[in-house]
Parts: sequence; C-alpha cells; structure tokens
Amino acid sequence: MLEAIDEAVSINSLIWLFLAAFMIHDFEEIITVEGWMRRNYDQVSRIVPDRAGRILKDFSNITGSQFAVAVFFEFILFIPFTYLAAEHRWMLLFTGFNTIMFIHVFTHVGQSIYLRRYTPGVVTAVLVTLPYSMYLFYRLLDAGLVNGSDLAWSIPVGAATVLPVVWIGHQCARRIAPNR
Repeated sequence: MLEAIDEAVSINSLIWLFLAAFMIHDFEEIITVEGWMRRNYDQVSRIVPDRAGRILKDFSNITGSQFAVAVFFEFILFIPFTYLAAEHRWMLLFTGFNTIMFIHVFTHVGQSIYLRRYTPGVVTAVLVTLPYSMYLFYRLLDAGLVNGSDLAWSIPVGAATVLPVVWIGHQCARRIAPNR
C-alpha cells in the first residue's frame, strides 16, 4: 500500500500538502478554541500547574477571530518556504516547520490525557498532522532530500522561527480582533 501511495504522490505534491495539513489542523483549533475555553476554563485552571495556568489565563478570553489572525501570520510565513522546498529543494526551514508541527501533535495528545478531555486540535493532530508528518519525513529521508542530522537541526531552527511568529501573531491578534 505504501508503495502505491509513493507512486501516486510526488514529493512536490507532498510538500505542498503541508499547507493543507496545517490549515485543516488549525481550522479545528479556530472553530473550537473560543467555546472550549468558555466551557472549560474554570475547571481546567484548577488542574494545571502554575506556569501552564499563566499561559491558560492569557488564552482564557481568546476568540476564534483572534486565533485565526495568529494562524494567518504562521501561514504567511510557511508559504514562501514551502515554495522553496517544493521548487528549489531548500529544505531546512520547511523541515523545521514540520518537525515543530510533529512535536506539536504530542502537546495536544498530552494536554488531552492530562486534562482527561477533548482539547482543541487533538483530533486533527492525531488524524491529519501525525500521519502527514510521519509520511513526509519518510519520503524526504527515502529520497535523500534530508538526513538524520538535517532533522535534528530542524528542531532548533523551526522553533527559533515559528515560536516568535506565533507570539507576534497572538499579540497582533489582540489589536486586530479585540474582544468586545
């Protein structure tokens, strides 16, 4: 079966599918985060450790619109580097974004296990992001486009690039789409 998928999906198509996998996952978060926070904040805030509680409090009044603004910032960053990976085989930042997205799957799963409930994004993290990331890494390694060292370097490179953009996106979101 894997061989049939390998033949049917080109590396270029697989690379471009990153943008779709990212958006499918983030659409789940955009759609669910506001209502989930409204329904669960009080109970969850009593369960989480202090440091996580401060982060949770920062997000306690987030709206779907604000989350969408932050996602927009990430998406805009991802487009040119996806192009560079697909069309010019410039892989470092693209691989970095994907390793961060892969690691992010486990934050969703861990949150759901720790809180013993659904958390926004966990379904698509497991059903879309995880299989996409695993297949992408398999194909990139198999094609010789990256190696183990590249994947190791992609973690700090991805974090150093994505995390500031996420933070800036959320800061801008509060100004662009303020709570009413």
